[in-house]
Amino acid sequence: MTGTHGTNRTRFAALGASALLALLLATPSLCAQGPEQRIQIANVIVLGNRNIPTEKILQYIYSKPGSTYNNATVQDDLTRLANSRLFKRILPVRKDLTTDGRFNLYFEVQEHPSVVREVIYKHAKHVDLKELEGLTRVHPGMPLDRWANRTACFELQEHLKKQGYYFANVSLEEGYDENHTRVIFNITEGPKLRVSNVSFVGHSELATSARLNTQVETGKAWFGAFGGTFNPMLVEEDVIKLETYYKNNGYQNVHVSRELKFSDDFRFVEVIFHVQEGPRFRVKDWNLEGTFKHLPKEQLETIVQAKKGEFYNQNIITADVNNLTNFVGWRGYKADVKDIVTAVPDRPGEVIVTYQMDEHPMAYVGEVIIVGNTVTQDRVIRRMLDQVQPGQVLRYPELKIAEAQLSRLNIFEMNPEQGVRPTVTPLPSDGPFKDILVKVQETRTGSLMLGAGVNSNNGVVGSIVLNERNFDITRFPTSFADFFDGKAFRGAGQELRIEAVPGPYLQRYSITVREPYLFDQPYSLTGSAYYRDRIYNEYTEGRVGGRLSLGHQFTKEWTASFNVRAEEVNVYGIGAGAPVDYTSVVGGNTVIGPGASVVWDVRDSFLRPTQGGRLEATYEQIFGTFTYPIFNVEGTRYFTTWQRPDGSGKHVLMARSQFSWEGANAPVYERFFGGGYMSIRGFQFRGVGPVVNGYEVGGQFQFLNSLEYQIPLKANDQLYFVTFLDTGTVESKIGIHDYRVSAGFGFRISIPMMGPVPIALDFGFPIVRGPNDINQLFSFWVGLYR
Repeated sequence: MTGTHGTNRTRFAALGASALLALLLATPSLCAQGPEQRIQIANVIVLGNRNIPTEKILQYIYSKPGSTYNNATVQDDLTRLANSRLFKRILPVRKDLTTDGRFNLYFEVQEHPSVVREVIYKHAKHVDLKELEGLTRVHPGMPLDRWANRTACFELQEHLKKQGYYFANVSLEEGYDENHTRVIFNITEGPKLRVSNVSFVGHSELATSARLNTQVETGKAWFGAFGGTFNPMLVEEDVIKLETYYKNNGYQNVHVSRELKFSDDFRFVEVIFHVQEGPRFRVKDWNLEGTFKHLPKEQLETIVQAKKGEFYNQNIITADVNNLTNFVGWRGYKADVKDIVTAVPDRPGEVIVTYQMDEHPMAYVGEVIIVGNTVTQDRVIRRMLDQVQPGQVLRYPELKIAEAQLSRLNIFEMNPEQGVRPTVTPLPSDGPFKDILVKVQETRTGSLMLGAGVNSNNGVVGSIVLNERNFDITRFPTSFADFFDGKAFRGAGQELRIEAVPGPYLQRYSITVREPYLFDQPYSLTGSAYYRDRIYNEYTEGRVGGRLSLGHQFTKEWTASFNVRAEEVNVYGIGAGAPVDYTSVVGGNTVIGPGASVVWDVRDSFLRPTQGGRLEATYEQIFGTFTYPIFNVEGTRYFTTWQRPDGSGKHVLMARSQFSWEGANAPVYERFFGGGYMSIRGFQFRGVGPVVNGYEVGGQFQFLNSLEYQIPLKANDQLYFVTFLDTGTVESKIGIHDYRVSAGFGFRISIPMMGPVPIALDFGFPIVRGPNDINQLFSFWVGLYR
C-alpha cells in the first residue's frame, strides 16, 4: 500500500501496545485490593466524554449500580470500551468508597478530536458499498481514528486481493490527520487475476498431478473467463495442505514451495507447486511407553496396527492412538495417548514411533447438564446418552458416540469451520464423580425441496418435498407466536415428510411420520399414507393405502422390523384381448399384508461401498381379495481389488444376488417383472418374464445375479467406469427355463452441486434372451444401488 503517508505498521503495533498498556495500567488498581470482597457498586460514572453520549458508553459497561463489584467484570468493561474504537485513550478505572461502604466507579475516556462527517471510496468499481462499510467499520458520526483508518486501508487491500485483484492498492487521501473531518479511501483495483493453470513439479510415485490437484483448493479458470479467481492466501494454504498430504504418507522431510508466472498483460497467472519429496520413511520399530496401572502392557500392544518395515502412514498411527484411547476408555479409565515420531540418526529413511500413554483413575458419571436447547425436549437429547447415566462408570468412548448420535439427528447446528457442533464433555472435578455438560445449538430443521428427475424406468417426474426433522405431533400451538418462534409442532425429534411426485407416467403422493424412539425406547415406529398412479404398457394401476412399521436395531449390524400394509389397488385401462391374468383383477382389489424383515449391514459406506456387504430377508403374508405369501432374499458383497498408494482410487468388485418367490394365487399387480436398472440391464423395464397373448403377465419366481467392476477415471473419484454381467430369470413357477445373460458397460458420475447421490448410465447387450423379451440398449438412473 502506498500513498502520501504510506504504510506504517510500526505505528499500528504501537497503537495495539498502547491499548494493552492501558489495560495493564488499570489492572493493578483493581487487583491491589487483595482478596475480592462482596462490595456493592453505588454509581457508575463516565468522565471525559464530550461528543459521545454517556448512555451509549454505558452500553459497553456491564458493571451496574446495585451489583456486586467484580475485578474480572471491570476488566471486561475496559476491553469492550477499547474494542468499540470510540476513544483515543481509556484511562485506568478509579473507585471511591462511599460513606455507606459502597463503591463509586469512574470510567475516564479521552475522545478523538474530530468526528467523521463523510466517508468516500474513490474508484471502487467491483465491491459493493455495504460490503466496504462492513470491512472498514468507518461511518459518518463516529470519532475520527487515524490509526483505525490506516488499518482499514490494509483490510480493504487484503479483501481485494482475495477477490482476485492481486495488484490492488488502497491509500488514504484524507483521514490520516486528527483534524480531518472526511475519510477518503483511494482504491486502485487493477486487473482481476485468474489462474490459467495449476501444475506440480518434483512429485514421483506417490501421486499423479491429477491426484495432487484434488488436495488443493486453487483451481484454474474455465475457458479463461469463469471461476479460477487467484487468491494468494489460498495458495499459501495449499502449500501447507500438500506438505500435510505427503507427511501423512511417510514423506517426513517433504518441502513444498510455490511459483507464480504472470501473463504479459497480468490478467492470468500460472501456479506451480514445487515438491521436494525426500525419502519415504518406513517404520523401523514402535514402542508403547507410559503408565500402565490397570491394564497390562502386553495386552495393550496387541491393539497397535502399525507394522515394522512398512511405509509410515499417519492414518494408521492416528487410528492406533484412537484405538488405544478407546480400549482403555471402555474399561472406565481415561487415557491420554499421543504419538511421537523420531527419525533414526544412523538409518536414513526410517523412523521409530512411540505411543506415549498416561492413565487416569476411574471416574463415575455425576449430573448430566443440558444447555442450548430452546425447542428440542430434553428427553430427545437424553436418549442419545443412554449409556451416560448418573452413577455409571464413565466410559469416555461413550461420550464420542453420544456426540456422533446427536450430530446424526440433524436437528442441531453443525458448522465445523467455526467449531459449532453438539458436544458432550466431562467437567473438571477433584473427586471420582464428574458432571457431564451437553451443549447443543438449535438450527432450522424444516425444508422445502423442489426438483425434477428422469430415468429409463419412470420417465420424467417432478419432486416437491416438505420435510421437518424435529417434528412433534402433539405440540399444538397455543398462539400465533408459536408459529413465528418455531415452536409449533416441533421439539420431539420425530420426522414428518410430505412428498409429491407428479409425472406423465408415474404420480406418487405420500405423508410419512416417523418416531425414532417409541416411548423413549430403542424402537422406531413409522406410519405413512400414500396414493400412487402408474401407467404401464398393459394397464394403469392406482394404489391408495397406508403402511405401519415397528423396527428395532439389535446391534450396529443387525436390524429387524415388523410391517403391515393396507391398500386398495384399482386396475383399469386394459386393452382388448388381455389374458385372464388382467381381466380377473379389473376394478378394486384389497391388499392387507403383515410381514417382517431382517437386515444385516456391514458396508463401509452407504453411498459408495468398497468393502463389506448387506443382506436382507423379508416375508409378507397377504390377505384380502387374494391370499398368498411373498418371500424375498437379497444380498450384496463388495471387494476392493486395488487402490492408489495414498488409499484413494479404489477398484471395487460388486456381487449381487436376489431370490424372490410368491404364492400361486398372487395377482398380476403383485408379480415379479425383470429388466432395467437394478435388474437385468440390456432389457426393457418389465421386459423380461412370461408373456400371454402379447401381454407381460409377470412371474411368481425371480432369480437375479449381477457382477459389476468399478474403475475410477478421475483423480477426485467422482467419475467411474463400470463393466457388468447381469444374469437371471423370471418364471411363472419355481424353476429355471429361460435364463437370460447380458453384459455391458457404463459410468457412475457424482456431481457435488447435485448432492452425493450418483448418476448411473449403462449400456447393456443381451447375450442370451427369452423368446418374448424386449431389448433396451441404454438405461439410466439417479439413486443408490444396494
